Amino acid sequence: SMFLPLCFYLYSSIELLFPGEPYSVSVLKVGYCRPGADGSFRADGTVSLLTGPQTILVDTGGPWDRDFLLACLRDRGLDPADVDWVVGTHGHSDHIGNLNLFPGARLIVGYDWSEGDTYRQNPLARGLPVSIDPHVSVLPTPGHTGQDVSVRVDGTVAGTVLVAGDLFECCSDEDSWRDVSLNPAVQEVSRQEALRTADLIIPGHGPPFRVLRRGPVQGPGAGGGPVQEPGARGGPVWGPGGPVQGWG
Repeated sequence: SMFLPLCFYLYSSIELLFPGEPYSVSVLKVGYCRPGADGSFRADGTVSLLTGPQTILVDTGGPWDRDFLLACLRDRGLDPADVDWVVGTHGHSDHIGNLNLFPGARLIVGYDWSEGDTYRQNPLARGLPVSIDPHVSVLPTPGHTGQDVSVRVDGTVAGTVLVAGDLFECCSDEDSWRDVSLNPAVQEVSRQEALRTADLIIPGHGPPFRVLRRGPVQGPGAGGGPVQEPGARGGPVWGPGGPVQGWG
């Protein structure tokens, strides 16, 4: 049967904090991608912070975000030296532009795991996760580039959160993600797995969205399956996008 995740647009403000035990997830900056008239586009990546037994930063934004990132950490009583791990979901400049602020952190960028100038053997390139602890793991989710990773966090009020980088551009990205994908067939598999396992997804260039699993969807060839919905309070309002992804 065919599952039809749908995207809802909601009235109220987007949620950016997802408390949990032992980890809470904060979106420090919502990424964006805006086309220009001359064929260029303006873009910046989502920046997320996990706080709990370890302090984990997922993506750092571009180098133009340096002062913003330092201020976000300072507002939370944190110094760059307090960050234990920095995960770069992939190697594009709008996601890893401030790695040099964290020379003492353990770094995972794509499939590379390093501490200082020492690179650790790890299973990501073999398709296996790196477990930071029992609650947080780094998963290989390739397709947008050859070595994308996502960070899975269990135990939040929103359920299982996946900080997904550009595995998802945004909630209603069906018309756009393939255009910036190195390998759309591989990325489609990674997206399907994310929708199957996550309750909330933090994409690389838009606000968080929930994955709602509902009963049968009415329509030819449709079955029960996930529905994508931005992570906000309030009732749904239909947007123009309709189904954002079909998978089975």
